[in-house]
Amino acid sequence: MDNNSNNSNKSTTMDLSNIKSMPIRTFWITSIAFFICFFAWFGIVPFMPDVVKDLGLTPNQKWNSIILAVSGTVFARLLIGKLCDKYGPRICYTYLLILGAIPVILIGFVQTPAQFLICRLFIGFIGASFVITQFHTSIMFASNIVGTANATSAGWGNLGGGANRLGMPLIAAAVVSFGVADEVAWRYAMVIAGIIAMAMGVIYYYFTQDTPEGNFSELKKLGKMPTLKKDEESFKNVLKDYRVWILFIVYAASFGMELTVYGTMDDYLQNTFGLTRSTAGNLVLSFALMNIFARTLGGFFGDRFGRLKGLRGRVVFLTIILALEGLMLSIFSLTTSFTMGIIFLIAFSLSVQMAEGATFSVVPFINKKAIGSISGIVGAGGNVGAFLAALLLKSKSAMAETNALASSTGLGEEAMRAAQAAAASNAVSSGYFMIGGFVIVAALASLAIKFSTVDEKSVQTETATSVSAPYKFLGTKV
Repeated sequence: MDNNSNNSNKSTTMDLSNIKSMPIRTFWITSIAFFICFFAWFGIVPFMPDVVKDLGLTPNQKWNSIILAVSGTVFARLLIGKLCDKYGPRICYTYLLILGAIPVILIGFVQTPAQFLICRLFIGFIGASFVITQFHTSIMFASNIVGTANATSAGWGNLGGGANRLGMPLIAAAVVSFGVADEVAWRYAMVIAGIIAMAMGVIYYYFTQDTPEGNFSELKKLGKMPTLKKDEESFKNVLKDYRVWILFIVYAASFGMELTVYGTMDDYLQNTFGLTRSTAGNLVLSFALMNIFARTLGGFFGDRFGRLKGLRGRVVFLTIILALEGLMLSIFSLTTSFTMGIIFLIAFSLSVQMAEGATFSVVPFINKKAIGSISGIVGAGGNVGAFLAALLLKSKSAMAETNALASSTGLGEEAMRAAQAAAASNAVSSGYFMIGGFVIVAALASLAIKFSTVDEKSVQTETATSVSAPYKFLGTKV
């Protein structure tokens, strides 16, 4: 059975209690695997003060470790999508989890800054887990609900990047209770996270399959998978498709901006509104936890617009929610009232995560024969956007802070700190405003995404067949 032409075995519902169903079981396993990967990827973050002290990292080395972690993910995402199209998500995820766990474990044994930087680079590769998760859910769920499935699996997996701020210190505390010294507990915590990721790789291999009809290896033997030559031709077509690159920019403007804004928000809230580090950190964590439902909403409404207005409807919703994201961030950047600032920050958090979900309600329909390659390119766009936005904010802030310190020399340490904080706040505020403008431009660019009449009719037929079954989410008819 060809999974591109026959959708009879794809799930038309999100009845997540039905774990006997291969698509539903795959949804749970791929979401948990994604969660574990992001948990391990950002696992070192809560321990950075300990790492700096233990290894004697300089500020430059600390920043370089962050950049290396993001850079590794860009290349891994570009590669893993093509590998998924060729070998299937089951084998790719198994290898990613097992091999990706090795640097996570090894970072617990590093003794020099150079070793630490190398491990962070290779740990970043497990960020490619997002691509495999989106690919796997895309081929397991029918068109009437694929956006919701993609958005929910991605949102729940993304929680790993926020949950580590609570989970990793708890693991370290448990280790300390067994007599391990506080200053080296971070090493044990990372080793444990790596072992969990490795075990998840084994589970992925034995409890999932590539498609509702079977694994790629079985389908190839039956002659129901594209040949290598056709694979290469399909990948070339992907690279030539302007829609893929628009979605690359769109994801840079959504996920990329979320990573950058949340990565700088702790300091911004402290410098602008005078919050303590603990309060600011908890606020940022609460916004990350909105992934439980916000990203799902983006996919859900993408599917709803798709049923009402076809593929064009999915694009229109993406444009609207992305434009709202940019507008909310720009307004937030101009806000001086803490109460109003939090209101617009919540609105930004909701809209940016919905935009991410909406993006991957469009991706599966660009080219069904190369979903993995497209997911990889679009996913990499998120990290490229984060990298460029971080460079913008860092350059503006560093220059402003340097000038502020130079002009306040001799006024006392407290006055110098206040001048530095004010300069950083103003610089980042203007940076957020510029980023908001970029997001709005990206939203307008998304309107250029078009689909052929043949594609529209094909999806209409598939959707008409799919919606004949009850539309369920979490076991409830919607």
